[in-house]
Formats: sequence, structure tokens, C-alpha cells
Amino acid sequence: MDMDLIPAPVRAGGPGEQGGCGFVLDASTTISAAPGTETTERWLRATLGAAFGLSLAPSGEGAEQSVRLLTDPALEPEAYRLTTLPGNSVAITGGSPAGVFWGAQTLRQLLGPEAFRRAPVDGAARPGFGFTDIEDGPRFGWRGMMLDVSRHFMPKTDVLRYLDLLAAHKLNVFHFHLTDDQGWRIEIKRHPRLTEAGSWRSRTKHGHRASELWDETPHGGFYTQDDIREIVAYAAARHIRVVPEIDIPGHSQATITAYPELGNTDVVDTDAMTVWGDWGVSPNVLAPTERTLRFFEGVFEEVLELFPAATSPFIHVGGDECPKDQWKASPAAQARIKELGLADEDELQSWFIRHFDSWLTARGRRLIGWDEILEGGLAEGAAVSSWRGYAGGIAAAEAGHDVVMCPEQQVYLDHRQDGGPDEPMPIGYVRTLEDVYRFEPVPPGLSEEAARHILGTQANVWTEVMQNRARVDYQVFPRLAAFAEVAWSALPAPEDRDFAGFERRMAAHYARLDALGVDYRPAGGPLPWQRRPGILGRPLEGAPPRK
Repeated sequence: MDMDLIPAPVRAGGPGEQGGCGFVLDASTTISAAPGTETTERWLRATLGAAFGLSLAPSGEGAEQSVRLLTDPALEPEAYRLTTLPGNSVAITGGSPAGVFWGAQTLRQLLGPEAFRRAPVDGAARPGFGFTDIEDGPRFGWRGMMLDVSRHFMPKTDVLRYLDLLAAHKLNVFHFHLTDDQGWRIEIKRHPRLTEAGSWRSRTKHGHRASELWDETPHGGFYTQDDIREIVAYAAARHIRVVPEIDIPGHSQATITAYPELGNTDVVDTDAMTVWGDWGVSPNVLAPTERTLRFFEGVFEEVLELFPAATSPFIHVGGDECPKDQWKASPAAQARIKELGLADEDELQSWFIRHFDSWLTARGRRLIGWDEILEGGLAEGAAVSSWRGYAGGIAAAEAGHDVVMCPEQQVYLDHRQDGGPDEPMPIGYVRTLEDVYRFEPVPPGLSEEAARHILGTQANVWTEVMQNRARVDYQVFPRLAAFAEVAWSALPAPEDRDFAGFERRMAAHYARLDALGVDYRPAGGPLPWQRRPGILGRPLEGAPPRK
């Protein structure tokens, strides 16, 4: 039985099985935590304790009326078993502290939607459930969401909230898109103008780039280094890895606005440049100079200090959508190509990426970039985020590179959820809840050896038309719940998946999202205040191409 859990567990026995005992959470319930599980103990006390007004005091191992947190190395690291025991107790046994934490997320779901509130509700049902025995573990080790805070800045408290939402869905990677043409969002001490000048733009295009509407309110913001440390620590306590992205050599107009000498000064007046308020792909890219390399080595030195290897083994360098027009017109860039013995501008970009791959590898980190980094040749240890479709990921995996599958035609959550006229600022192809549920990260026909290079999958959230948290919620939910099940659960082939059963479980999950205050898209369509009439989008018709 599935017990209305999302994502669906590998195996679940529950109420109705004979001879079992149940569990009720009340004022007598305590928590016993094995070494290494203290973060989950604190998380349970903070969440369930607040939701039900209980102290959940610590207790010794084997105490009756307790939640017992245990580890068993015989299990896979993120796997867990949750079982009710005699004496009104429940045991959560994980293969590692991470597995215990995912089991605690399941416990919260079993206790009902009130477990997702921040204070007790008078008259709420007594939290508990009947006999339960769940064995569970994830299909993929990389289960992620990318959040773009460059196009529209998201305050720190909202970022922390999204980490909680990822954890509630057993997602374990937060890809933090921190820099782009429209704003630089992370404090770098040795280059203060990145945030002084690069984090603010004077105005913002309202809607798709073809829209004639502008919001003339200055927009911006950035995270201090202590903000970043807090975000990383908050993620680590929830067993979420953070992948910071610093975009190079394209998507760099905000960088060049702050430090004009980093641009192609022999073909464009970089001193006159401003942080971009429009959308699309800016022609302004970094100059391929030693000065640029040294500048970004300094940036990455501070990034590595802020994102420790234990939480952030991967560093994302972007590498996508880098127009070569300025390099083609630049005598300095052409001289660089000749000096390095490169064939063309594609190889010049590859040289740029390879430099930072070697630099990061020497410091114990791994470079990951969008699939354009394949063009011109890819460094041996680099990994690829396959966004333009499956093709880049297939090529990379067959060549022995690790891959995260995030094809825009399937899991870009800025794409519209319905073809109706009320979708706010509709972008891209229609990707319904069912479409996301039937997404398959591992392409058919991939060799067995190449398939082992598919680290997992992530959903990407680009915020050009999402000005605030409510708009992000609308685009992300409920589809992130479907995506989470795809990433966690070993589902049948896409056409054989039980979407009707998933929809039935979503009825319970919507109540959890309501308790969490998530402004999701209702199944019946957007509510009046979720619509954006008259603001141009860019809807694409028909089924998305599979490429």
C-alpha cells in the first residue's frame, strides 16, 4: 500500500496488516538518537514539537513511547526502514544519518497535514497511525532543483524555506544560480564592486523579452558571505548538497558592468555598460585574458571557502549560451586563439572551461557545466548538466562523463502547466503534472556502462517571469512533487506509470502544501490573483521535441 506518501516508498505495509502495533505522538513521546543522527533529532523536535506543542524530550535507547533514530551500515546510505514497535514507539533506521533524515520526513507525512504547521491547531486530530513497516531508498543519488536568484532576487529567508520544501520531498541537491547578466548575488570580498554595482539594475522587462512592458522599479540584492554560510549550514543539516553556479564566460554582463576591464574592450565600450534589465542571451561575454582568469580564480577561492567540499563537491561554471560574435571581432581574442594553437572560438571557450576544471580539480572539487561545455572538447573529470535535451547527456555519458539530466522540454518548471488562456506569462511547451510524472531521466538505448554515468536528475527554475516567492511557488508546485517521485522512486516505464494513483495521493499532499503555505497551481487552474492578464509570454505549441 502507498499510504498517501510522496514520493512512493519501495515497500510499505500498514494499517490492516494483522498483529501489528500503532503509534500515537503525545506529551509522553521522547526521542532517542544514535550517534550521528543528532541533526535529525533537532529537526524532529523543531518541526513536530512546534506543530503539536510537544517537548519531545531526549530518552535512552530502547525507551518506551519514543521515536528511535538508529543507523545500520548494512543499508544503502540514503535508505531507511520505518517500523512501529510495541510500547507506542517507532524506529527509523537509516544506512547513514541521511537515510535517518529521509525516514523522518516519511514520519512527518504519516502524522498528517497538521504536522506541517508551525503551531498547534485546536481541535486537530490526535497525530498517529496504525501498524507501519516501510522499507525505502532512492533510485538516484542526485535529486535536485536549480533556483535562479539572478533574474529575480529571492531573500535569504525564502531560500531557507525552499530548502525545507526540497527536504520535504526527499530532494538532496540545491543548485544555486548566483550570477548572470541581470545581477551578481554573492559577496566577494576582494572584488566589492560585483555587489556594489553588479547586484542592482535600474529597470526590468515585464514578461517575455518581446513584451513592450517595463517595470521601472530598481531591482536587486545579494547574499553576504555570512548569509551564504547560513544557507549552506541549513542545507547540510537537511542532508542537501549545494551546487553554487558562477556563470562564465557568457551570461556575464553584470560582471563586466562592475569591472569593465573584464570585457572585450577592443570591440565594445564596456565603461558604458549597465546591468541588463532585459531577458535572453546578452552578447557581452568575458575577454579570454590572463587578467580574467586571475580575477575568477580569486572569485572561486572565496566560493570554495564559503561552500565546503563536504557540502559542495561540485562547482557549476555555467558555460552555456556564450555568443562568439565579440571574440570573432576582437583582435585580442583572435590573437589569443592563435597563441594557444586553437582551431576556433568554440575551442577558445573550451580552453576557458578546461582552465577552471584543472584549477578546481587541484583543489579537490569537480567542475560541472551546462552541455555547451561539450563543444570544443571536454576536460576528463568534468560533469555535464544536460539542458538542451537528452542528446548532450547521451554524448557525455557515452564518452565516460557523469551527467545530470535536466532537459528543458521536460523539467524546466518555468514552462507553462496548461494550455489555457489564464496561465500567467506563459512560457514554453505545456508540461502538466502528468507530463512531469512520466519524465524518464535515463534515455532508452543508453548502454549499460553509459547509464551508470547518469548521476540523477534535477528540475530547473528560471525566474525571468517570476518576480516573487508566490510566482515561484505557482510554477514549481505541484509539479515538484511529481518530479520528486521520478527522482526517488523506481517507477515503471513512463507509459506504465500509475498517474491516477499518484493523483489520489496528491489529494493528501495538497493538504500538506496548504499547511506549509505553498501558493501552488490548483488542479482547476490559476486563482484570480495568480493570473497576469495582458503580460506577454512565449507559449510554444504542440508536444515538445525529444532531442
